[in-house]
Formats: sequence, C-alpha cells, structure tokens
Amino acid sequence: MRDRSENQMTFVLIRHGATKANTEHRYLGQTDEVLSREGELQLKEYKKRYFFPDIDILFCSPMKRCIRSAEILYPELKPVQIEEWKEMDFGVFEGKTYLELQADKRYQQWIDSHGMLPFPEGESREVFIARCDRGFWRMIEILNSVEPEHKTIGMIVHGGTIMALLSKYAKKDYFDYQVANGKGYVCTMKILNGRPEIIELKKI
Repeated sequence: MRDRSENQMTFVLIRHGATKANTEHRYLGQTDEVLSREGELQLKEYKKRYFFPDIDILFCSPMKRCIRSAEILYPELKPVQIEEWKEMDFGVFEGKTYLELQADKRYQQWIDSHGMLPFPEGESREVFIARCDRGFWRMIEILNSVEPEHKTIGMIVHGGTIMALLSKYAKKDYFDYQVANGKGYVCTMKILNGRPEIIELKKI
C-alpha cells in the first residue's frame, strides 16, 4: 500500500447547513444544535442544482448539524467523524448576537484585537487552529490505512474549521475564508515530505 500522504488529493470542504442560531446571527460553537427546516431545504436545493462534487470518502465533525448535512448531501456514504473538528469554543459569547454583546467590554476588546484574543472562558484562534490541524493529520492517517486508494475527500465541517485549515495551509488571513452555510471550497493539495502544499483552491 502506497503512502497517500505523498500523493495529490482533492478535498471538498463544505460548511454544514443553517441552524436557527445561524439564521439569527448568533455565535454557535459548542452547542450541538440541529439544522433548521429551512437549512435542510436549502441543502437539498443545492444538491439538486449539482453544487457539490462527487467524492470517494467522507469525513465530518461529530456535531449534529454536520452529521445531518452529510446525510442529506452524500446519503450513500457513512462519514468518518473527526472529534477535533468541532466548532470553536466561543466561551461566554456562545449563543449571543453582536447586538447583545455590544455593551460587553470583553467583546469590544476581542473586536479591537481583530479576533486574536481568546474568547473569555473559550478558545483562542491559535489553539483552535492547532486542534483542527490535529484532526487533519488524523484524517491523513485514516486515509493511509484504508483501501482502495481515495483521491477526492469530502469534509463536512463548520465555518470555523474551514477557516482554520485554509488559513494554516493557504496564503490568506483566517477571516478571508468565511463561507455561508452549505457553501465551501474545493482544495487540491500535495503533501510532500510531510509538508502540505495547496496547488489550487476554488469556491463551490
């Protein structure tokens, strides 16, 4: 069996469908919220319009909104869950909107830091990116252990997870990779001598 970490692979990174909190523009991190009815319908419509590429193997976050999105988009595949790909821990900001946080000095400090400060009682961006990256390499280990060889890998995760992984391996800033629910990226990557290199990246 060849070491797939030396091969070119295509990753399809898709943000889960919308939840009630997403629609209300609330910080949704560790709360295990399900998709809204509207979120499910939107994903089904996107699928009908052939937005999503065919994939050979599917991975996802273990949170309900990602698992359900996987069931809708790729019902023929059973996703492998990657624990490290849970959404960021927003701490005391969890479940709140921008308007509800305006009077909170800690929130203004976080905004002024361009998101670099840790969330109060939550994670920092640095810690979150490192966690998501551990999940990425666990996925590579799994790919290296299965047959047959897979070339196109689906990843149904959170917006933050996509931002974390692409900001680590692509050239732009963390917030440059924000995507709407049900959208994402197709990323072609080579991993040579243990070092990932993105050779093509396009939005879905």
